[in-house]
Amino acid sequence: MSARAEAARLINALTRHVDDFPILGVGFKDLTPVLADPRGLAVVTDALAEEADGVDLVAGLDARGFLLGAAVALKLGTGVLAVRKGGKLPPPVHAVQYELEYGSATLEIPADGIDLVDRSVLVIDDVLATGGTLSAAAQLLGKAGAQVVGAAVVLELLELNGRAAVQPLQVTSLITS
Repeated sequence: MSARAEAARLINALTRHVDDFPILGVGFKDLTPVLADPRGLAVVTDALAEEADGVDLVAGLDARGFLLGAAVALKLGTGVLAVRKGGKLPPPVHAVQYELEYGSATLEIPADGIDLVDRSVLVIDDVLATGGTLSAAAQLLGKAGAQVVGAAVVLELLELNGRAAVQPLQVTSLITS
């Protein structure tokens, strides 16, 4: 069985489904049990790493993307860049503000100490929902000079149409729901 097929099997088996969270009517898919399971983490890491082959750097989105990005970077022998929520890094920073369904948010990366110019970067996160965060991360990395070659997520929520918000960025999802 391929890493991607095994990852899909384990994600489906281990994901915890929580009704009416964070608000009434929303069905939350909690990937924490997948990441806490040694085999689940290993197989998901392998499947995501297949999508990142040949990149110079992996960018993990705050916060579960940090875990996944670091695991993939170790597997590939690359570095990992934590794309942080606003206000968590000392200046100077590159920042981009973006709209969410319930307000706005900011993502930041260091402006000093890491040369991103012309580096190929794959962005990794746990879930693609509305696409706002992933789109903002790609914009932020591009603003810093990186060549964002794509994104990979564990789970894509198809009903929220996040893929449309990130076009033309190529996105790979290990599973969809």
